[in-house]
Amino acid sequence: MSLEKTAVLQEFPSEAFGDVLAGNVEYASSFTSSDLSGWAAQGLAIVTCMDSRIDPLRVVGMASGDAKILRNAGARVTEDVLRTLVLATYLLGVKRVLVMPHTDCKMASGEEADVHALIADKYGIDTRSVEIRTVTDQRAALITDVVRVRSYPLLPPDLVVGGALFNVRTGLLEPMDV
Repeated sequence: MSLEKTAVLQEFPSEAFGDVLAGNVEYASSFTSSDLSGWAAQGLAIVTCMDSRIDPLRVVGMASGDAKILRNAGARVTEDVLRTLVLATYLLGVKRVLVMPHTDCKMASGEEADVHALIADKYGIDTRSVEIRTVTDQRAALITDVVRVRSYPLLPPDLVVGGALFNVRTGLLEPMDV
């Protein structure tokens, strides 16, 4: 007996995504970016958090097509981020990487065990097989992540990598010496 679930095609849940589809129609009515390529015009990749308070391109004064944006919970440099940076540097024009976590981040508000316990208590799901990657010291984690990108052997040796903490209250970046 196979443990894999059988994939069954389901109708797109239009009712649940009505606002999204309506927003897209509005967006498409004035869409002007069809001439952009997949190239990072400013040679930048930003590794940042999935937090919806962050508009990465606006934070750094750029626009669509200027940079590659890599997002995950906590702005951590994971294996998938490194894989994506390999592709971005060799195939999409990235010459610089900014690792940009932010203040008031949920991933910096407790221990990993606390997050697993909260999900288990509230939803009855055991998530301990998933590495959440919480941090207790954002600055130390940022240093670790910048060093991880700088030392990754598959990335170009001349790749410029910096780290800065984005303040969600002021909108300012705090560059870190690493």
